[in-house]
Amino acid sequence: MATKTHKKKNKRPSTQAHLPIAEIKEGIIVLKDGTLRSVLITSSINFSLKSEDEQTALIAGYVGFLNTLDFPLQVIAQSRRLQIQPYLDTLRDLEKNQTNELLKIQTADYRAFVKELVDIGEIMTKQFYIVVPYDPLSNRKKSFWARAKEIFKPASTVKLKDKKFQKRKEEMDMRIRQVLGGLSSMGLQVAPLDTQAIIEILYNTYNPDISFIQPLRPIEKLQVEEL
Repeated sequence: MATKTHKKKNKRPSTQAHLPIAEIKEGIIVLKDGTLRSVLITSSINFSLKSEDEQTALIAGYVGFLNTLDFPLQVIAQSRRLQIQPYLDTLRDLEKNQTNELLKIQTADYRAFVKELVDIGEIMTKQFYIVVPYDPLSNRKKSFWARAKEIFKPASTVKLKDKKFQKRKEEMDMRIRQVLGGLSSMGLQVAPLDTQAIIEILYNTYNPDISFIQPLRPIEKLQVEEL
């Protein structure tokens, strides 16, 4: 009887089943409804330090950029506590391999200073992302039962065949180039994220506490459970 109960519990949908993401490949997020999302990381501009003429030019450039688009964009700003441990590990290695005793002491002091500064101040970093969508079926609406089926039977959701995916990816690439050109003309540095970077962002977003102490490993070392 206990065995049957255990089996029933295993049939409950996992957390992954509740997410709208079907897969991530070639730097593209494929949602369960067959639509695509691409994520670009962008630099920022300190608008308040610009002169009045520069501010006017930036606003005009941004308005002109938006007017060239025939699709929506999503701008996301994420604030995260600074992950300083990799840098501290690098300093520790430098300290260990340092042959000059004076430089070794100075490296140790600097490492201790940086660690204390971050621990006391809880320094935050901010990243800016642009989400570019591609939705060839934007007018399609799903019933309640269709959405419920995606939760309890995720394997039956839409999975794009390679030919269809490549065709939609070409359309997405055109949009990405348009966004890159428009934002770059304003002096911003913009770059599309690859698969590894996208997975890390999603992992950090859904696991903000765990991700700080347990960073995600490279995707080739991950063990992914098929739904």
